[in-house]
Amino acid sequence: MKKEKSLGNEKRSERRLGYALVAPAMLLILAVAICPVIQSFYYSLFDYRLNDPTKSSIHLNYSLDLEGYLQNYPFLDSALKQEISTANGGVKETLANVQQQLQRIDEKIRSDEEVAKRYKQVDEALNNFESPSDEIKMVEIDKEVAEKFNNTIREVAKTLGKMKEAGELKQADKITGLAQGLKGTIIEPNFVGLKHYKDNFTDDRLWKALWNTTVFTVISVAVELVLGLAIALLINKAFFGRGLVRATILIPWAIPTAVSALMWKFLYDGQNGIVAKYFADIGLIHRMGDLLTTEVGAMFAVIFADVWKTTPYMALLLLAGLQTIPSSLYEAASIDGATKWQQFIKITLPLLKSSILVALLFRTLDAFRVFDLIYVLTGGGPANSTETISILAYKVMFSQTNFGEGSALAVIVFICVAIISIIYIKLLGADLLSDSAKK
Repeated sequence: MKKEKSLGNEKRSERRLGYALVAPAMLLILAVAICPVIQSFYYSLFDYRLNDPTKSSIHLNYSLDLEGYLQNYPFLDSALKQEISTANGGVKETLANVQQQLQRIDEKIRSDEEVAKRYKQVDEALNNFESPSDEIKMVEIDKEVAEKFNNTIREVAKTLGKMKEAGELKQADKITGLAQGLKGTIIEPNFVGLKHYKDNFTDDRLWKALWNTTVFTVISVAVELVLGLAIALLINKAFFGRGLVRATILIPWAIPTAVSALMWKFLYDGQNGIVAKYFADIGLIHRMGDLLTTEVGAMFAVIFADVWKTTPYMALLLLAGLQTIPSSLYEAASIDGATKWQQFIKITLPLLKSSILVALLFRTLDAFRVFDLIYVLTGGGPANSTETISILAYKVMFSQTNFGEGSALAVIVFICVAIISIIYIKLLGADLLSDSAKK
């Protein structure tokens, strides 16, 4: 009993030591990998757009742009006074009512001491033809004041618009323009919660991008595994010039992806591309232009280019696994009368299982996140037929400068990659555990 207890204590101490050794690596992974995802998720909760001044930053509260407000309100007030001085009857009364509404909302804004202080600073800067700093020109205001402001400005703009149409204003364009200018001075909170995720998961474009990504990943990785294993078996044999052959095979993988994609773009060209001509001659395609102008042709083109570039990488990973298999096993099997195929099925594949799973994990994750190859080669076209989830996220985030929705797409990519990793790691872990149990 004492012996068992001491063994149990020993195992627990070893486990604690193991956790202590792994902890720094886990913290590093958390800092490097998880923190950007958390930040992306945070941005995805907001309608964050760089192409819209009112949404170009994250706002949790209502704010007033004092610079925009003071560039319009004082001039509008002055113009209304001039109109009132020359107007008569009902027109004068209506304009006086509009002016009073604007003055009341202005007093409401300045009722807060901090806002009033900033108000004065911004006004002085504008009077001196200076641009106020961002620190003072944006002030937070109560929701009630903001809603009152928006309602008043909408009502005033509507009233002045009707008066302009009736020809009752002498400075109609100036007055209505200044009133419209006040509309964008209230910055509303742009928190939208999970709206971006809801919109994306109900958008056909996202599902098409996921389908394109899945098709590209499954086909390219499957072909690369078969070809990579064949190449690995070939260059694992001893023959004259094996070193040169190994170095030559790795050349496609060594070429930068963007350069490789541009090279294949010229080879696929519908007028002068030599690969397009050969494919047309042997009947794989009807005409040379089909490779980059049709949906099936474009998908075939990007998969073929990816297989050409990445198969050497798969072969290299599998070659490392093959070299760990003792040659004595093959010699014993040969003496027992086993054929080459039987040796491959009974010895090579079982012992290579872990290496295959690791190679598949790396290549599947890499293929699922593919961006540069397809972006340079087809740009996601034609008609989004080769648009992957990564390219869609790039277009939304950088081409449309919609950082909120783009961040949501980035989080979706992370979730998909995490699911793939978990599946592979479970398979790999189960395989390693079964191997260690056998030993």
